Amino acid sequence: MASILDLLNSDMGKQLISGASAQTGQSTDKTATVLSMAMPFLLGAMKKNASTPDGAAGLLGALNSKHDGGILDNLGGLFSGGVDESVQQDGAGILGHILGGSQPKVENALSQKSGVDAASVAQILKVAAPILMGVLGKETRQNNVSDSNGLGDLLGGLMGGGSQSNDDQSFIESLLDADGDGSIIDDVAGMVLGGQKKKSGLGGLLGGLFGK
Repeated sequence: MASILDLLNSDMGKQLISGASAQTGQSTDKTATVLSMAMPFLLGAMKKNASTPDGAAGLLGALNSKHDGGILDNLGGLFSGGVDESVQQDGAGILGHILGGSQPKVENALSQKSGVDAASVAQILKVAAPILMGVLGKETRQNNVSDSNGLGDLLGGLMGGGSQSNDDQSFIESLLDADGDGSIIDDVAGMVLGGQKKKSGLGGLLGGLFGK
């Protein structure tokens, strides 16, 4: 299975990067930087959420009913003339579900690390989230995933590989599983800063998570 970072280097990934770049006015290089950090992080957050029976059932339900991968069939049309507002609203809902109250912290941390303003980061994530769910939906069907174990394996496979080292991968998983409060960035800050949850350190922490 290709990792999400491998997919970002594919034709589909290039369409996503160029489309999100046009949507925000950011360069393709900066947009790619945001996505390469954000996508594995979002998958890790989904994996944490899906570690409970209810969380897994909710995600599988969404993948089977709405996010079946159809969005991937016409990415060129999706991005021509700007992304439809309904897609962005869908993305906002997905992010709110995955990240909860940590969403502003995640966006600010990605902003600090990438040099892209937080508003543009938020816009890029709203565009990327439905496409990420489409990738998951397509992989779920192709691999006949029907339970929480299969879903966890699928998410782990998409997170792994690519340019991330095994150490980074283990670190991400340990941070996401640090506690059950759903506050992922606080887990990062708490483990690395010894409980001192300093906003200024988050950009560097994400850099440590994803290399570079």
